[in-house]
Amino acid sequence: MTPTLLAEGKFRCQQLSIRRAPEPAADRMTSKAPRSSQPDAARNTLCRSPFLSVKFFVFCHGLLQLSQLLVSGYLKSSISTIEQRYGFSSQTSGLLASFNEVGNTLLIVFVSYLGSRVHRPRLIGCGALLVSLAGFLMALPHFITGPYEYDRFVASTFSNTTDLCQPRALGAWANLSNASCTPHASRENHEVLLVMFMAQALLGIGGVPIQPFGISYIDDFASERNSPLYLGILFSLTVIGPGVAFMLGSAMLQFYVDIDKVSTAEVQLTSKDPRWVGAWWLGFLVAASLVALCALPYFFFPREMPKEVVRGKDRARKKREDMLSQLRPRSQHTENLSLLEFIRRFPVVLLRNLRHPVYLLVVLAQVNISAMVAGLATFMGKFLERQFSLTASLANMIIGAVNIPGAMVGIVVGGAILKRFQMSLRQCSALCVLGMLLCLLMAFPLLFLGCPTQKVAGVTHWDSSGFGHHDLACNARCLCPEWGFNPVCGSDGVEYTSPCSAGCSSITLRPDSSVLNYSGCSCIAGLGPVGIARPGTCSTGCSHLFVPFVVLSCLAGILASTSHTPSFMLILRSIQPEDKSFAVGIQFMLLRVLAWMPGPVLYGSAIDTSCVLWERRCERRAACRYYDNTLFRQRYLGLQFFFEVGAFLCFGAVYLILRKQEREANQEEETKAEPEKEKLAGKSTKSPESKV
Repeated sequence: MTPTLLAEGKFRCQQLSIRRAPEPAADRMTSKAPRSSQPDAARNTLCRSPFLSVKFFVFCHGLLQLSQLLVSGYLKSSISTIEQRYGFSSQTSGLLASFNEVGNTLLIVFVSYLGSRVHRPRLIGCGALLVSLAGFLMALPHFITGPYEYDRFVASTFSNTTDLCQPRALGAWANLSNASCTPHASRENHEVLLVMFMAQALLGIGGVPIQPFGISYIDDFASERNSPLYLGILFSLTVIGPGVAFMLGSAMLQFYVDIDKVSTAEVQLTSKDPRWVGAWWLGFLVAASLVALCALPYFFFPREMPKEVVRGKDRARKKREDMLSQLRPRSQHTENLSLLEFIRRFPVVLLRNLRHPVYLLVVLAQVNISAMVAGLATFMGKFLERQFSLTASLANMIIGAVNIPGAMVGIVVGGAILKRFQMSLRQCSALCVLGMLLCLLMAFPLLFLGCPTQKVAGVTHWDSSGFGHHDLACNARCLCPEWGFNPVCGSDGVEYTSPCSAGCSSITLRPDSSVLNYSGCSCIAGLGPVGIARPGTCSTGCSHLFVPFVVLSCLAGILASTSHTPSFMLILRSIQPEDKSFAVGIQFMLLRVLAWMPGPVLYGSAIDTSCVLWERRCERRAACRYYDNTLFRQRYLGLQFFFEVGAFLCFGAVYLILRKQEREANQEEETKAEPEKEKLAGKSTKSPESKV
């Protein structure tokens, strides 16, 4: 049964329920054979089909967008892990995270042209299948590269004792360094980047029809009363996608990256070790499979469905009147445009919409909010890891369980307020202004809630006492390689990049052969002549600031999200009906070009400027080892605050414009009403005189 037949059958069902006259008694008496029940069964099947319900479409579309954002959101949850695994800088990973917008932006304009002239549900299903393929490609680098050598300079070739101060070990270190930089190892980084960039581009292309066609399809066939509620539900389900992605990342990153290649007994690391890399690729396989399943229902939805009828006194009237117009979408007027006419008309519509002050300012406000969200979603996990010394798994759990659900609550609250109070455009803008103002008040203290930079000998800390990494006398005999990385925390509270750089000469092992501590460290000023060190990084001693930071950031996210649904309604209700498809396409294009594409790159570049020690791989700069935490916090959260101020100013300008327009409209109505009042007043004064 094709979707077209479903739509026709539904239409016939409605007509029969309204216009069908009772069968004459004579016909019933002369009818000898029982009527076949097959047509009635088919008609009942058509009438009960869930694929003719806009509510069921909202349900399916929410699941699809949840799954789609599970793919893109999972990359953000594992971005710091991928950086460490393949030696990417934050700028490179930010470019990777935003590259899906390139393919999306190149095609998003054609969504405005296609409008309702195509079978929107089927095109959404095809795009979802491309998104699924992109998810599988994102996991491919794990299978085409070799095992992760977390300590290829130490443990993979030598025993645990070789990371100690050994004067004659430099020759072995140098040979290992040269051996690790093979031509294949040099090309591996470029191959991985190429595959991931291709997958991201495919992800963007597949996502082109999903949200614009879904929103326009719902707005065409939903009632005007329920449309804000449906959009609010849809947006809230969309937010759950990244939340589930971060929770999935939290679970997957607890497994070692090469769980399919090596046994757990061979891995000498724990998830708290700074060299740990989790199984980032597993989540992509799960997410891609879910998207493929969610794509299937879209091939059964009709091209057009009956317009939703609201409950009330006019329900029967709306069923009887103009049934054909109920099947005709609001954007069908663009269906007769040819491609050349569309290309000729597009600049005119573009300029007309951009000259519309409300539309332009609302889109600019959304650009600021989207740029803020793009950077925060991409690097918030990394920020929590570095700022509060969290594991990647725990950081993802905090984001997925607290921050993103908070944003979902804000979106639902914004949509519910719109439905409850049936707000005008001016009231919608006032709600946006209030939400962003309160968000600013919550976000400003975050600039001062953070941990200081840890003391790393020779990197961020220099001691003039004669002991320290800067003083070559304490570890010059050790001949330590500069590229070795196995951080230890000295008994003096100073962190060292390796036991060798701390001048440690002996090691104490646990029964399971893991390292308990290092001793005989000549560079550590301990209680005795030499100090000791434990494996891992040193604590910054600011764990008490973590909970206030999470609470304030969650509240700021809730308040900012309340403007999401009202801002979309400002766009849909402030433009001309014939420009709706064009305006939505232009809106998404501007959001991608001005926010989602440059946002992660801008945040990544700002993060890279706060790096104080870079890893080197094959004579190239790789991932950052240590950051200046104060600069990291100021530049990362400073960008967030900057974009929030921009959104607040844009919404404030929208409110002032709408208030002015409302006053002018009221004055015009009063001016038109004055002559009528004078006529009525004249009649009332004349009547008593005549009586007299």
